[in-house]
Parts: sequence; structure tokens; C-alpha cells
Amino acid sequence: MFNLLKSTNRTMTPLALFVVAVIVLLSASSVLAEYADVVLNRHAEAEGVRPVIYPHWFHRIRFRCKVCHHELGFQMKVGSNDITMAAILDGKFCGMCHNDETAWGLEHCHRCHSGLPGLKTGIRGDNKAGGPGDY
Repeated sequence: MFNLLKSTNRTMTPLALFVVAVIVLLSASSVLAEYADVVLNRHAEAEGVRPVIYPHWFHRIRFRCKVCHHELGFQMKVGSNDITMAAILDGKFCGMCHNDETAWGLEHCHRCHSGLPGLKTGIRGDNKAGGPGDY
């Protein structure tokens, strides 16, 4: 087996540093997505409301990924789900749980539509995401 450490002084070789850097960079994006917030603004501002700040981290610490991304059908790529209020009111997407039975209902618009105007759809923050007050 190829030894990434020099046997004489146990310091990392350039190849070992490169391998470690690649692993860290590849894993960083999934960690950021797992514990960040997701901004949803495909339809919000066009419909006259503020962008949605979806606290992915808050849901992730309570549920396994498969609950939303397999059982509820959310795709795992930001922007790939065409989420509309009509669909949510019809019990799809967020409306599957936010129905006043499993979780609070939809009468609290400000809880979701809390983003600053002009925010683009995407992942914001990381494991230190402070929520809607930050953006």
C-alpha cells in the first residue's frame, strides 16, 4: 500500500495534503446544505410576498433525509421543486405536514415568508445559520 506519510519525520507529503484538501472540499457542500437555510424565491416575490426562508437545519435535526426527500418527494437539488402556495394548500410539499395536525398551519405567513426582498433561491448559511434575521 502506498504510504502518504514520510517515514522519516512523519510530516504529510504534498500528495497527502492534496488528497485531504479534495476530501474536505467535496464534503463541505453537503455539510453546508444539511445544516443551512434554503431560500425559496421562484414564485414568492412575483406573487407579492417576501421570499421563503426554509430552515433546513431545523428539520434535519428532527428528521432523517428520507422523510422529506423520499417519502414526501422533495428532490435533493435546490430549485428543482416547483413549490407554490396552491400546491401547499392542496397538501403537497410543506402542506403535507404543515396542516395544523402534524405541524402548525399556514395561517402564519410571516413564519416562512421572512426573507429580505431580492434574495435569490439557494442555500444560505452553514452550521451556524442564524435564520431569517440574518438575511
